Amino acid sequence: MVIKRDRYLNKLIAKKDNGLIKVITGIRRCGKSFLLFELYHAYLKETGVPEECIIALALDEAVNAKYRNPFELDGYIRTLTADKGRQYYVFLDEIQKVSEIQNPYVDNADAKVGFVDVLLGLMKQKNIDLYVTGSNSRMLSSDILTEFKDRGDEIRVNPLTYSEFYVAYEGEKRHAWREYYTYGGMPLVLSKKTHEEKSKYLKDLFAKTYLTDVLEHNRISNAQPVLEDLLNIVSSSVGSLTNPTKLSNTFQSVKQVSVSPATIAKYLDCFIDAFIMYKALRYDIKGKRYIETPLKYYFTDVGLRNARLNFRQQEENHIMENIIFNELMAREFDVDVGVVEYNRTDETGKKVRVQLEIDFVANKGNKRYYIQSALSVAEEEKRKQEVNSLLRVSDSFKKIVVVKDDVIPWYDEQGILYLGIEQFLLEEHAMDI
Repeated sequence: MVIKRDRYLNKLIAKKDNGLIKVITGIRRCGKSFLLFELYHAYLKETGVPEECIIALALDEAVNAKYRNPFELDGYIRTLTADKGRQYYVFLDEIQKVSEIQNPYVDNADAKVGFVDVLLGLMKQKNIDLYVTGSNSRMLSSDILTEFKDRGDEIRVNPLTYSEFYVAYEGEKRHAWREYYTYGGMPLVLSKKTHEEKSKYLKDLFAKTYLTDVLEHNRISNAQPVLEDLLNIVSSSVGSLTNPTKLSNTFQSVKQVSVSPATIAKYLDCFIDAFIMYKALRYDIKGKRYIETPLKYYFTDVGLRNARLNFRQQEENHIMENIIFNELMAREFDVDVGVVEYNRTDETGKKVRVQLEIDFVANKGNKRYYIQSALSVAEEEKRKQEVNSLLRVSDSFKKIVVVKDDVIPWYDEQGILYLGIEQFLLEEHAMDI
């Protein structure tokens, strides 16, 4: 099955021959290698690049074990690209497999040579356009900023969005939304036929891959039970306001385990850096400032979140909110949780300060959207409750309520747009109707 990933393919095309190392990152098994070795390779061939000018090396394969030595890899690529009159496109998959070894030319025990040295050297060859992927254990987003500085160009790949999933889904389309909010958008999920197969696949990804990556990369020892419990707690409260102190208290009260807020904050950052979760800060819309705590955490893929809980907690409202957040991130918006404060008089006549929440404030360039997620607004009282915070924002940016129901888009008398979730996810222009 060929799943189109045009959003990322077009990014690679736009960055072609720009003189930088294209570093393709993202959570494991989200389709990075397929994007590069299949989709982008096909594009290059279609545009006239000869096959011999596309050098693709999967470093996790035993046949290529020799090239995990940085000197062997460097020499091999330079030999294949020796013709300075031709432009070569070099794909190196699982670059973290390249070992860091002692520099034989320097009498210094700390002098090491690794894949970064190889990549930076190859980048200087004007007839080489370089593309690499790597696993979460050695090629995290923060590592790229540190290792490559201004010489790396990161392309972040996400699990399938609903529109990508919908096109590839081979069942009846009326079941696509239910499948997606249950099992998420990891591409291989589409090839699994039964709940048992899908569940096992997602659980194994967490247990055998993601947790191992986090432990290995961050050199965390004897902490796997705490990491497992933390993932489960955050999974249960996805979309709810929390902070490390609150989570620390939960460990103490529920697990009878003492874990400091600082340690929990560190572990949460490890999950974020490994592309397992996102963090959404709260933004005071009227005060134009960020509120550091509490905040919200969302999972990069809702199927992974559901698998952590054995598919027991299927609150569609929270899952839908997570999916909307992921969609906005995939569309490259900067996304915050909005806070609107106002004064009101209580039943005793005392003035009190009230905070209302807007699920998402999405910014891109000079565009801003205020977005509420709601299962339904069929009842007038429920609709008023959902739009109360939106009505207290005085600027003229677009205000949207996304509902689960399949509705014809409509505006109320206050100018708020109502969209069905599938239209919102399938049509990027729908927010501008």
